[in-house]
Amino acid sequence: MSGADVDPDDRGSEDVGEAAERAPTHDRDDADAEELTLVEAVRDGLAAEMLRNDRVVVLGEDVAENGGVFRTTDGLLEAFGSDRVIDTPLAESGIVGAAIGLATHGLRPVAEVQFSGFVYPAFDQLVSHAARLRTRTRGDLTCPLVVRAPYGGGIRAPEHHSESPEAFFVHQPGLKVVVPSTPRDAKGLLAGAVRDPDPVIVLEPKRMYRATNERVPAEPYAVDLGEAAVRREGTELSVFTYGATVESTLIAADDLDADVEVVDLRSLSPLDRETIAASVRKTGRAAVVHEAPRTAGVGAEIAATIQEEALLYQEAPVERITGFDTPVPLGEAEDYHIPAALRVREGLREAVEF
Repeated sequence: MSGADVDPDDRGSEDVGEAAERAPTHDRDDADAEELTLVEAVRDGLAAEMLRNDRVVVLGEDVAENGGVFRTTDGLLEAFGSDRVIDTPLAESGIVGAAIGLATHGLRPVAEVQFSGFVYPAFDQLVSHAARLRTRTRGDLTCPLVVRAPYGGGIRAPEHHSESPEAFFVHQPGLKVVVPSTPRDAKGLLAGAVRDPDPVIVLEPKRMYRATNERVPAEPYAVDLGEAAVRREGTELSVFTYGATVESTLIAADDLDADVEVVDLRSLSPLDRETIAASVRKTGRAAVVHEAPRTAGVGAEIAATIQEEALLYQEAPVERITGFDTPVPLGEAEDYHIPAALRVREGLREAVEF
């Protein structure tokens, strides 16, 4: 089932009372877009979906009273009340397990895990239960669950705060995985995830939360899961990336004396294989950029896809520019672990000059 398939029972509430007046989002009578950071776009997207559908609930550690560790849920408690914005104990397995129960009983839960490196206690819930309910019940039950988590490095946080575990979830059938890189996509992909009938992991690049602004439509909208976006057109090299490394890749592409195409994958599962193949057939060369470890990362799947779909068009091996096969280091050493624009540029140059 594709990301565009929406549960026929996903009906929005026409009137959610006073919550609409207090919602911490933007003027819904103004059709024009408004400049938002990524964190503001997430908050706006949550409020929009809660207004649209009164079965959407938010739960997690500190999401209500404190508004979330990054303030992504700030104001939602006042707007929608404690029945729909729920503080939980510090127990990731319990947060996700409760969300699975809510999802199978008609609600649309959005569970927050404070950092992606904290998700491992809930891994069993996601892999053994949420991802398998559709097949286990032969379609009688679905699990329209969203798990949001800030992910990746760049803020020099302690251990388990800067990890990029997307490959774990991409490998699991039954789970969908999306990673926004811009405020506009953060709101749209979140809406697409909330409306999807299956469990979706939304990984939000934390170092991009307040790094840039972008004009974001005030009205609700959804980005279809499974569709990549070409951020920069080119003819000599295709670069595939996602999340925070989209920005460093665009900077590197602008500095390179070559016509580089940059494709923001946005969705890692399902993966937009058609766009990947079409881009490489056009350019003949490819590179992949991500900050997760190299071995068995998403880049390896992209390289395999290129071999299967565009082998006869290739003029060079696929270049992988990634994090290292080590835990994310602490302090300033993190700056060397993450593929910054300089390292990305050198990798792209190797691909072009091969």
